[in-house]
Amino acid sequence: MRYELYYWPSIQGRGEFVRLALEAAGADYVDVARRGGAGRNAVGKLIYGARIRTPQFAPPVLKAGKIVVSHAANILQFLGPRHGLAPKAEAGRLWTHSLQLTITDFVKEIHDTHHPISSNLYYDDQKKEAKAYTREFLKSRAPKYLGYFEDVLRRNGGRHLVGRSLTYPDLSLFQIVTGLRYAFPRTMKKLEKDIPLSVKLRDAVEQRPRIAAYLASPRRIAFNEDGIFRHYPELER
Repeated sequence: MRYELYYWPSIQGRGEFVRLALEAAGADYVDVARRGGAGRNAVGKLIYGARIRTPQFAPPVLKAGKIVVSHAANILQFLGPRHGLAPKAEAGRLWTHSLQLTITDFVKEIHDTHHPISSNLYYDDQKKEAKAYTREFLKSRAPKYLGYFEDVLRRNGGRHLVGRSLTYPDLSLFQIVTGLRYAFPRTMKKLEKDIPLSVKLRDAVEQRPRIAAYLASPRRIAFNEDGIFRHYPELER
């Protein structure tokens, strides 16, 4: 089956968590909005189209034949069992999903470092509030989340968050650590001393052949100041 991923064409965003899973699985998929032409309007049509019976609130959205799934964590819960990126047993699948939902919460707080008041305002319109929010985020929230995943890794033997093989939360933690390195390089140099297992997992994911090929390809969108992870030096001062 060829999957269709609907997400914005110029940012990694929440769609990147889905892309990483598709790439790790070697799945056949098309990143619809990046095809150019009509593909660029496809995201809006899928969400706002008048003839859509099940309108989605926002991307990412994945189409698999007649099945339409939205929300990154929900999409990953759908893809995981299909591609060996989640346990077969129900209890294991639920635990895997709960980890991804915690990552979803983390992503929201990361996003709010540059948009703490509203996504409808520009960063420059809330810079003062962003500095105050980020100060507390880097002091307490980021260490708390990262420490939690480090503890999960430790309790599970150190190599993976779930079981003894790669699952989709491993891929998402790779994206989290990599993105935070981009957004807050000075802070992450300090925080990474306390999360050696997470760093080791991140490096192991990066070296997986399919992921390495993806990261070196044009399919991987570079970090930029329009996505979730943004590098504003003044926020680390």
